[in-house]
Amino acid sequence: MSTDPARIRLLVLDVDGVLTDGRLYYGPRGESLKVFHVRDGAGVKLLVAAGVSVAVISGRRSPMTRERCRELGIRFVVQGVTDKAAALKRLCARLGIRPGECACIGDDTPDVPLMRLCGLAFAVADAHAAARETAHAVTALPGGHGAVREVCDRLLAARGCAGVG
Repeated sequence: MSTDPARIRLLVLDVDGVLTDGRLYYGPRGESLKVFHVRDGAGVKLLVAAGVSVAVISGRRSPMTRERCRELGIRFVVQGVTDKAAALKRLCARLGIRPGECACIGDDTPDVPLMRLCGLAFAVADAHAAARETAHAVTALPGGHGAVREVCDRLLAARGCAGVG
């Protein structure tokens, strides 16, 4: 059973495939570029302003992710983890909340344990079948193309915030 969206206190985001379209750009010196959607960022800012915390838990380490999170005011950024569910449990203990009060957005099999732990789990439209099957809901939009904004709007609407659709 999923948690009422109005009761969500923390939204947890994956990066590659959720905040980005999942493609990795490599130059001669390694990873050099990630592309983030501006509407996703606007949604994150609106959610934070409404009192919902946002965190990033990613299996990869990336200075671009760190910079984008700083720009959006995402205070909780955990990178380079293989066990995302354990990372969420540690974060919840630190924040004094239960995993059932968390929502998450995932796109692939490494996200499935995290999705099972959260009270409300979303998969992006182009997610792997295992993530889509685990999710309580699937976005209409693919990762990196406004799916995060879509979820933010749903959470904001559930809280009765005006001006979201």
